[in-house]
Amino acid sequence: MPHKLRKTRKRRGSRTQGWGRVGQHRRTGGKGGRKPGRHKGSWSYVIKYEPDYFGKNGFTSPRSLRQETRTINVGRLDIIAGTLPVEKGGKGNLVDLGGLGYTKLLGSGKVTKPIDVKIPFCSASAAEKIEKAGGRVLVETQEAQE
Repeated sequence: MPHKLRKTRKRRGSRTQGWGRVGQHRRTGGKGGRKPGRHKGSWSYVIKYEPDYFGKNGFTSPRSLRQETRTINVGRLDIIAGTLPVEKGGKGNLVDLGGLGYTKLLGSGKVTKPIDVKIPFCSASAAEKIEKAGGRVLVETQEAQE
């Protein structure tokens, strides 16, 4: 009948427990879950099969330097112009897109009605389309915001 401690009990005190020279089976055991030797004996495996295993790529700029750009196209602006809050002033009604959180006006789409727009940045094609429809674009400069 087999019992689990037979060899171990028999070999107690024999220095190598039947494994020959000292140190042959030393430091073995369960250290699974890691990938040891990736910079050593397994280096050729890493180069061949996992070239992106080590290191980081690129540069992450600080969050304080990042600017989120919210854009709106003139076609979308033409559709929702009636529902946007309007400031009374000057010649007509003025839509303040900067106050609504938009930072840039782009020129995709068509403009059918005159709209006066106030926004921090505007593309040339968007400004041209709005002026053709009878509106105007007031671009807020960064110096004015500071």
